[in-house]
Amino acid sequence: MAVTAGSEPPVEAGTGQLLAHLRSVLPGLAGALRQVGNAILEDPAWASRATIVELGERSGTSPATVTRFCRSLGLGGYTELRVGIATDIGRADQAGWELGIGADVLPTDPLDRVLRTLLAVDLQGIHETAAGLDLRVVATVVDALVTARRVDLYGVGHSAAVLEDVQMRMHRIGIASWTWSDVHAGLMSAAMLGPGDVAIALSHSGRATETVDMLAQAKASGATTVAITNFSTSPIAEVAEHLLCTSVRETSYRSGEMSARHSQFLVLDLLYLAVAQRTHERATETWARAADAVATHRMPYEPRGRRGAEGAS
Repeated sequence: MAVTAGSEPPVEAGTGQLLAHLRSVLPGLAGALRQVGNAILEDPAWASRATIVELGERSGTSPATVTRFCRSLGLGGYTELRVGIATDIGRADQAGWELGIGADVLPTDPLDRVLRTLLAVDLQGIHETAAGLDLRVVATVVDALVTARRVDLYGVGHSAAVLEDVQMRMHRIGIASWTWSDVHAGLMSAAMLGPGDVAIALSHSGRATETVDMLAQAKASGATTVAITNFSTSPIAEVAEHLLCTSVRETSYRSGEMSARHSQFLVLDLLYLAVAQRTHERATETWARAADAVATHRMPYEPRGRRGAEGAS
């Protein structure tokens, strides 16, 4: 999902994105509304068939609370909620992945099932992330990157590792960019930004205080600010002008940050390739210069058969 921060769009029944949207906003919902959301995510198939009274009972709330929950998602009523859930289930069945949020790896699972589960969970996250992206917002961010004097990338932990990859690629096509994971260094860099610069923050939870602080400083300095997170109501969304949301779920043995990597790379790769398209001539030239600079540090390719033949003689 990609939106301009502060302007969360209502989800539409039948788009196949209701459950992804719900996971994104769930942490920001009030207690009773969150209980309804948790009940739906625990068993979406049941929720698609349940009456409003049954959902209220299972969530420990009431039909009135369920109605408020529907409105909090931008839905007209309970019927639209059930249609949205059913549409998501249909998409999941057609794609061949498990819809349940608990799709996971058990200690006794054979290796082939571990592989299938891993593939299903990651593919679902990638597909749902792609389906939720607003390409108009992506294009706005690309416009800013193409003309930026410099680009700061903020993230800690797993996020920092993801950003190091995209920073190297951006730098290689002529986009002056730096990755900051130390909050002190990042704050100093953010303080030196200004109008025309871009700051991108990556945080799966959207609650990493260091990352939020760095992006807030960049915004105060006048830079264009972008946040990439899994939760559209998280604190980092409050300090970003533009919000790009992934749609992934946690599994045991893999934290949310680890599960999110492929979807995060999808969003970042899209930005990178779009920038490379827009700056094709410059990108091609700088890419070639960079390749030439490291060419002498690569061993020449030598087929195995040839090396073996020479050794035998």
